[in-house]
Amino acid sequence: MEERVAAKDTAALVGGRLRTISPAVPKESARAQYRRLYQLMALSDGLAVALSVAAGYWIRFGVRPLRSGVVLMMIVAPAVTIAIFAAFHLYDAHRVTTAEEFRRVILAVSVEVAGLATVAFWSDASTSRLEALFAWALALVLTLANRRLWHGYVRRARARGRLTFRTLVVGTNEEAVQLAHVMESERLGFAPIGFLGTAQGSWSGYGPTVLGHIRDLRELIRRESADCVFVASSAVSVDEMKDVAKAVRLEGVEVRVTATLPEVLASRLSVQPVGGLMSLSLRPVRLSGTQAVAKRVFDIAVAGLGLILVSPLMIAIAVAIKLSSRGPILFRQWRVGQRGRPFVILKFRTMEDGADAKVEALRHLNESDGPLFKVRRDPRVTKVGRVLRRWSLDELPQLWNVIRGEMSLVGPRPPLPEEVREYEDWQFDRLEVRPGITGLWQVSGRSDLSFDEYVRRDLFYIENWSLAYDLYIVAKTIPIVLSQRGAY
Repeated sequence: MEERVAAKDTAALVGGRLRTISPAVPKESARAQYRRLYQLMALSDGLAVALSVAAGYWIRFGVRPLRSGVVLMMIVAPAVTIAIFAAFHLYDAHRVTTAEEFRRVILAVSVEVAGLATVAFWSDASTSRLEALFAWALALVLTLANRRLWHGYVRRARARGRLTFRTLVVGTNEEAVQLAHVMESERLGFAPIGFLGTAQGSWSGYGPTVLGHIRDLRELIRRESADCVFVASSAVSVDEMKDVAKAVRLEGVEVRVTATLPEVLASRLSVQPVGGLMSLSLRPVRLSGTQAVAKRVFDIAVAGLGLILVSPLMIAIAVAIKLSSRGPILFRQWRVGQRGRPFVILKFRTMEDGADAKVEALRHLNESDGPLFKVRRDPRVTKVGRVLRRWSLDELPQLWNVIRGEMSLVGPRPPLPEEVREYEDWQFDRLEVRPGITGLWQVSGRSDLSFDEYVRRDLFYIENWSLAYDLYIVAKTIPIVLSQRGAY
């Protein structure tokens, strides 16, 4: 077990109140732990790309001894991978969201494979286009799978108290206290060890035990062995923020500053100086023009390919439904689409014929809130239907809805007309775009989410749409479906 030394008592927030704890100081700082983590991650990234180069050659030409050019690319691939991934800041992953990391991995792998193919061409180590395509696809799959495994390791390490920054919270107002509460409750890699007072004064609620004043920041960083300083922006003045920047520069610790913005993707933000101050520029996102065309082309291409690939499975499902229960193979239902336009959604029938007429009789069993109706063990579901729902196979016919332009691969789920009639004003915003087969709700808990949270995630998706974000959601949908979480 790692040796720890006790530090002086400091304040932490638990359940909305502060209690006094004796935080342990790890023998190794969080920054050192992250450095070692990223060194190992870099080695595994390089190995993944090198294996992809060899596998791409074997898929294209069959299993045979590797050409000298392929061997050369495998040798240089790890070094090139690490250099390009570092240029895309992929070894600072604790500073970005998983969606932003996904986007950067796609860009980095694309740049690397294109570079390796170019070098192979100019060095007369001939590389076929199919070989390069297979290598690119495999490199994406392997590096993203590698990152997912590392993220699992990080979650387990944080649960044991490692890879967690000992954090001083600057401010004593409501925002600072809420910030500490979030750190304590959500295991985001920050452990609040105390608060610093500012000129803005304290919040009038449960007052935190203040370790000192912001002017003593450098001394407190050293005394408390802090790894990070997290600033509640509403609690500091411009001059105090300059003091924070100086102290952090001299002490070499992490610094984070809250922003009074709704949750947005990092790819929409840029930092710009304005008259000696720093401002955040928020790029607007609208699904119109070329972006709408790009999304539609993506939908048609993937849905068309998907229908071809899963057609044997769909035939088998149709036969199973027909042989196991009376009624039609497909279930057709009116749903509300983009801008309130109604359309008929297609699904494999998972319930007994005429199940819609029994909804009111089962209303008392509803396990969802808001206008949604969900029953975990719905008695109307057939045996085959239960299997289809568990693996989300009943949704496959909706690929045809996508081809017809009524739905998208990714977007908010299409609501029933009776659900829309119960919407509050802010909830109608989710009808701005085409509904989707999968979406942020799907990869965030599905039926286990409350209705308000379900809608908020739809609105977040609409506000932050990008083609890379669609790819990220589609990629995350696969393990979620396989895990069967929230499916009933």
